[in-house]
Amino acid sequence: MSTTEKALIFQRYHSRKQPLILPNPWDAGSAKILAALGFEALATTSAGLAFSLGKRDAEGGLSRDEVLENARRIAEATDLPVSADLENGFGDSPEDVAKTIHAAAKVGLVGGSIEDATGKLAHPVYDFNHAVERIAAGVEAARSLAFPFTFVARAENFINGRPDLDDTLRRLIAFQNAGADVLFAPGLPDLETIQLVCNALDKPVNVVMGLSGCKFTVDQLVQAGVQRISLGSSLARAALGEFIRAAEEIKNNGTFSFADTAVSFGDVNRLMTRR
Repeated sequence: MSTTEKALIFQRYHSRKQPLILPNPWDAGSAKILAALGFEALATTSAGLAFSLGKRDAEGGLSRDEVLENARRIAEATDLPVSADLENGFGDSPEDVAKTIHAAAKVGLVGGSIEDATGKLAHPVYDFNHAVERIAAGVEAARSLAFPFTFVARAENFINGRPDLDDTLRRLIAFQNAGADVLFAPGLPDLETIQLVCNALDKPVNVVMGLSGCKFTVDQLVQAGVQRISLGSSLARAALGEFIRAAEEIKNNGTFSFADTAVSFGDVNRLMTRR
């Protein structure tokens, strides 16, 4: 399937009544498993990649080349449309964002998100005007491509210690007006706030699930107006959680009962078949 065909399919997933559930593989193998389980599209996770490389996330530890090479492998592993977590575009300037969008398209991605977080503790979120300029540059780059690249704009206040709903809404509305296809404010605290954000916008809203203490169902999110549900690093962390528990059992107890519930070699091997 061509990139254009994938892009058109992905675009349609955002305009239907049924929500798009978008799981986040961290490598080609986890992408194949998710495809085999019947998911319609995939998105990468910067945290999942960082952990697999022995790096900390959200500290600028991943380069553009590392993220896009991983995304390329995921995009090539299945025939599903793949969007990417492109962090802040790997640079502060609007030109950096545009460069990242063009590079993302070249590795087979049909969508990607750009956040307004700086990665700097002293000043975690870009000033409003600069944040909007960066999103506008990303949208312009996406529109220059030969296929419809689904551009996601992220307002990062709530996960950077700034639970300012008014400023978050101001940013999301400005990002929408700049042409973003999907809006995303990770870390919104409750369904009431999520519904308020959805009602304030005319474009699809993405909500990330799998965060500790966040137990909304798909039906509840749909009732609140959510059209896209991603999982961030939660599947990678779930896998690492089982790994840690198994290793601790061996180290602390000298037993191996974890193997009783481990997926079989044969089952994993079959899931690695391209579907």
